[in-house]
Amino acid sequence: MPNRHALIVHEQPPSIVIDEGDHSQEISPLWLRERTRAPDQLESMTQQRLFDSHAIDSALTLESAVLVDEHHVVLAFSDGHKETYDLRVLADELDETSHFPFAEPWDASLNQDRLRFDWPRTLDDPAYFQASLDAYLRYGYIILQGVPTDPEQILQVGSHFGYVKETNFGRYFEVYSRPTGNDLAYRSVALGPHTDNPYRSPVPGIQLLHCLVNETTGGLSTLADSLKVLEQLRAENPEGYALLKRTPVRFRFIDAGTELVTHRTMIQTNDDGHPTGVHYSPRLDALPLLSDAQTRLFHRARQRLGELLTDPAYEVRFPLAAGDLMMFDNSRVLHGRTSYNTDEGHRHVQGCYLDTDGPRERFASLMKQQGLMGKVA
Repeated sequence: MPNRHALIVHEQPPSIVIDEGDHSQEISPLWLRERTRAPDQLESMTQQRLFDSHAIDSALTLESAVLVDEHHVVLAFSDGHKETYDLRVLADELDETSHFPFAEPWDASLNQDRLRFDWPRTLDDPAYFQASLDAYLRYGYIILQGVPTDPEQILQVGSHFGYVKETNFGRYFEVYSRPTGNDLAYRSVALGPHTDNPYRSPVPGIQLLHCLVNETTGGLSTLADSLKVLEQLRAENPEGYALLKRTPVRFRFIDAGTELVTHRTMIQTNDDGHPTGVHYSPRLDALPLLSDAQTRLFHRARQRLGELLTDPAYEVRFPLAAGDLMMFDNSRVLHGRTSYNTDEGHRHVQGCYLDTDGPRERFASLMKQQGLMGKVA
């Protein structure tokens, strides 16, 4: 968790400055004015503004700044607004993501036991539920055990952790050997690490896979953290990494009644340009049209990404037994499956997708109940 920003108040000329030791930055009066918490300007429950901040005069100035005590300052603006600001609240605004766990990249040395949780207990114990959400947000996946093997139970689990996303496959889908299925997931062949539905906009944020029956010795689930893999790829091939980060590729899905096509980069980033996952599915992508040299560079980077994702140093494997359910970030944690022999017995898994923000919303709600989060996340 980052340290709270140090704020320094200057009364002459009036200003508030962010002091970060080696450098400082004055906060714009516009930024401060928009952060009003005056009761006639901010609805207390929703924290939504009661005025149009876009209409504030762009020439707004700070007329005065009077420090009341260590934590409070009275600010007066050129539009006539005057208010006592809490410097701690302003610091929280600057560190607005600090309430949530930060992603911790992992490799094959990860202790998988810390990511296993008892499903019934997540329903009855809020602190335990919060621990499961914390683990998911840090590591990108969790395993729930003791999930009833009733049909559609996966929807109850999905609704507990977030919001189920319906697709052309339905609210949930069945995964078992089906020779004529419209996706290789329905066959008994091995599946390499991949992102589900990279051809969809938006890409499903979270995937759940719930094992109802597993009578086979094969079909091990595989997971790899793309954040850890991307660290290595960037170190080995910075030019190729940059090309995957900025060059959109085509992803396409076709079956008898559907065709979905989109273009997006293979490396997914946040607004600051930091990687948050990948869009990776060798069965569904197509090389972009670049110069021959750039195409070869792109292909080598794409090829190496695939090699790293299947490297035992980065991959965890485990059997998914009846009653187990794995929930994972569909872009960050790539999933796959080893092959299995249908002659050994039946294997039946159900899957569904959730929107990305569900676990964060649930986590924020639990934090607010404990008084640990004073604003809407």
